[in-house]
This record gives sequence, structure tokens and C-alpha cells, in this order.
Amino acid sequence: MGRYKIGDVARILGISTDLLRYYEKKGVVMPNKDRRNDYRYYDAWDINFLMDCLWFKNFGFSLEQIADMVRIPSSDDIADMFESKEEELQRTIRRCQLLLLRSQQHREEISRIENMLLKCEIATSPEVVRYINRVGDEYLTDENLEPLARQWLEAMPFNHRYFEIGREALISGDKEGYQWGFCLRMDYVRELDFPVSPPVKKIPSRRSIHTVFKSRGKGGFSPRLLQYAVDYAKEKGLTITGDAYGVLLASIKEDNSLCGYFEAWIPIED
Repeated sequence: MGRYKIGDVARILGISTDLLRYYEKKGVVMPNKDRRNDYRYYDAWDINFLMDCLWFKNFGFSLEQIADMVRIPSSDDIADMFESKEEELQRTIRRCQLLLLRSQQHREEISRIENMLLKCEIATSPEVVRYINRVGDEYLTDENLEPLARQWLEAMPFNHRYFEIGREALISGDKEGYQWGFCLRMDYVRELDFPVSPPVKKIPSRRSIHTVFKSRGKGGFSPRLLQYAVDYAKEKGLTITGDAYGVLLASIKEDNSLCGYFEAWIPIED
């Protein structure tokens, strides 16, 4: 009967000696030890068990689960573990599908930078829910909001960096009068089963001026950057009826300065 040292088995199976020692610790295999030199010797039977471990590993089972599976005598127990793994894989597949969709959407969003930069059109804004975590340059630090803040951070990348500019600040061209947070479009709210209750607020779809604008450098963001859109409303005889809001499309370094490109909607009526 062939005998194989731990290094030989590691090379045969393409795994580390540390992993072999872990499986030994868990009782998956029990190599014979030479009392004279404490070398471990494995036989073909041991290697068969280790190949079972690799087979299970490629389904994505954890090392702890694999150690249990090769020791469990009941086929029903193993079937139950595979059923649980299938449910996990379905969740993973759905998340990957959503990530693919979000990537495609983001590429479309970036394309709007060139197509809409400093241009105005009348469009219907998307319905979103938003959470505010910063007013001006001051972040909200209420400990009671920490679980909610964490929830929104964990929703990345399905959410957007969000801003609101108060109507009065927008019209007057004030340097301040804005706040920041995150928003989620309604399809992701439903898909992620995201809770919507105060201070999270739903922003309905509205007829709006739609545009893309640019902010340059630290502290460069200001309601004044949308003055051209306010002028457009005046020229077209449109009344601004509420706060402007929008999302960060991309941050790009240009001429040694970080520039933010933002998509904005300004609610209007004739």
C-alpha cells in the first residue's frame, strides 16, 4: 500500500499543508504518524476522503461544513445541507444579477455627463426614497441614527450619493442651503425590501428641469452652480415649485483637481 508524506498529498491535491492539518484536527482523516520522526503518512483511502472535501469545497461550503459532511453518516443530513446551499446560491445569483444591472445603469448614468452637461430639458424625475446624513458640511452624529446609517451604507452600490438644495437657496444663489445623504430608486427599494419610515422620506416623481452640472475641488459645491438652470426656468416662463435634488454621477480627477459631476432635477410648473 502506498504511503504519502503530507507534502506529497499537498502536491497531489493542490492544497496547502495547513489545510491538511485542519482536516486532521477535525477528524476527517487520521494519517499514521511515525513515532521515530513524527512524520505523517497518508494512504490512498485518506486521499479519497480529501478529494470528497475538495468536491464539497467547490460548491462553496465552508471548511467547518465540509468537515461535518464527510463525517455525517446520514444521506438525509447531507441532502439538507445541499438544500440550504441551494437557497444561498439563489440569493447569490440574484445579487449578482442586481450588480450586473447596477453596473449597466451606472454606465448609462456616466454617458449622461457628456450628453447633458450644462444643458437643460424638461423631464419627469424618478421616484426615490432618501436619507439625509449631512447638512452643509456637518454630518449628523445622533447615536440613534447609527443603525439606519449603517443600513444605507450596506445598500451600496444600489443607492446613490444624494443632495438636496432648498428652493430659496436655489433661487437666491445662496452658497449654502443644501444637504447630503443617500437615495434609492423604487425598484431597488422593493428588491432589497428596504424599510421606508421617518427620517427616510419618499420623493415622488415630478415634472422637472433635468440637467447635469459640475463641481470642482474641495468646497466647490454650491447652489450657485445651478444658476443657469434657474435662468432657463425664467426664460421658459416656468415656476420652480420645490427643492432641487440629484445624485453624484462620478468623481473624476481633472487638471490635478477632483471634479464631481451631478445629475439634478428641479421641480417646475408652467
